Amino acid sequence: MVGPDAGVGANLHPPISEVAGFASYNRDDLDGILESWAPDAVLDWSNSHGFDAAVYRGHDEIRAFWQRLNSAFEEVRFDVVDLHEIEDGLVIAENVAYLRGRDGIKVQARSTLAITIPDGAVTSMTLYQTKREAMEAVGRE
Repeated sequence: MVGPDAGVGANLHPPISEVAGFASYNRDDLDGILESWAPDAVLDWSNSHGFDAAVYRGHDEIRAFWQRLNSAFEEVRFDVVDLHEIEDGLVIAENVAYLRGRDGIKVQARSTLAITIPDGAVTSMTLYQTKREAMEAVGRE
């Protein structure tokens, strides 16, 4: 386990928060999110109990998803609270999303992401409700 801004694995530079796009997202830089994502990357949000549960493929669909999320809330911020390197290029990031709705109500949503980063480019990110679900999905528990 390492901190959210520590380099994970020899091939993950810059820090994981930037590679996966969290830091860019928190700066409201949607293009920056995708800079280190493969053009054919997959964002699997199908396990979501809330917003836009579906699978998004490629930069255009992923960008459109993030734009919809941003437009639905006045403020959205992702903080990585726990990070585990599973194998070269696969990490499990437990995160907290802080959302403030247009009505001013603040919501905190916890989830876990399995992120595949072979050769330094994100090829997939899958949302799970718990760390245990994510670890089971990648064959680690």
